[in-house]
Amino acid sequence: MQLSRFMLTMELVAKSIESSDLNFSRYGDTFFEVVFVGGRTQPGTIKPEEEGDRHPYSVLDCAAQREAILPSVLYIQKTLRRRPFLIKNLENVMRKFLQSLEFFEENERKKLAIFTALAFSQKLSGLPPETVFQPLLKDNLVAKGIVLSFITEFFKGYLKENSLDDLIGLLKKGKMEDNLLDFFPSAKRSSEALSEHFTKEGLTSLVEYNDKKMFEVKLKEIKSTLTTMINDEAEISEVIETVKQQVKYAKFPDIEVIRMLWDVLMEAVQWSGKNQQQNSNSALRQVKAWAELLNAFCTSGRLELELIYKVQTQCYEDAKLMKLFPEIIRTLYDQDALAEDTILLWFRKGSNPKGRQSFVKALEPFVKWLEEAEEEE
Repeated sequence: MQLSRFMLTMELVAKSIESSDLNFSRYGDTFFEVVFVGGRTQPGTIKPEEEGDRHPYSVLDCAAQREAILPSVLYIQKTLRRRPFLIKNLENVMRKFLQSLEFFEENERKKLAIFTALAFSQKLSGLPPETVFQPLLKDNLVAKGIVLSFITEFFKGYLKENSLDDLIGLLKKGKMEDNLLDFFPSAKRSSEALSEHFTKEGLTSLVEYNDKKMFEVKLKEIKSTLTTMINDEAEISEVIETVKQQVKYAKFPDIEVIRMLWDVLMEAVQWSGKNQQQNSNSALRQVKAWAELLNAFCTSGRLELELIYKVQTQCYEDAKLMKLFPEIIRTLYDQDALAEDTILLWFRKGSNPKGRQSFVKALEPFVKWLEEAEEEE
């Protein structure tokens, strides 16, 4: 009931303003100052001028709740539809207030965060995300933790009505999707601090997104280093040591290491267009040359099985490798990167369905040879 009365009051205010002779072109900034703080602010500050009455229906006079602030957002939305040119004035005022967050009370900053989240949720006509995110990155605001508090409330408010993908899209437009740590004070600017903070605030989906982004960045770095060393024909022992150090630093899961190594090795093959025989020879030479690298990281039957699955998937998806599956497996066995038990386990109980039937058939002669050799022993 209270909300309905408030919305009705906002409608009456809107009609009063519409019927007035207010020069919006000249006083656009003043108009939005009134909407936000209830009166015209003093030059260079966020404080209302002493002269004149403040109306009690501003954003800062509302309760710090979505339902209380939404009518103001909807009113601004209607105003912008009638007078699209006012979007620049809204940008000016929002930028001014966001750069001056330290002068607002904590509860007022929360209201501004809720308003901002609602503004983007309601797709407020023409409001660019950079208007919000870039002004926040003032060093003094970040250092005091004010920005982190504001952006946390913004994220929580926005995700009540929108998906994580919507939020990431918004961050991309604001050029912040890869820079979430920029909102944190320098002393807390780490992945661990980010994870702890947003988990505590119930924003686990954002934590998972950031973990994925960090993984992708570190993966790209390791792949780049490894590719360079392979192309430069570095000593295998040196490559192994370098990869071990980077994997330890990045805290990579061992399964992801195996997948990454295989991807880089195949990407580094010098393919010869449509000449299938040359492509086959090049791929097998690469596997033989770098099998020691794979062996260094295939430290268990589980990881060896993962390597077979990776080979299986690529042979299934890449026409150049389709017929090479049994030869690659044989080469990896000969170079001690795959154990007999692992190969037999894959042959009998492998769970990857991609091309499995044809690959099992192609590997039968080699498996038969392994079984006969096992019986002889």
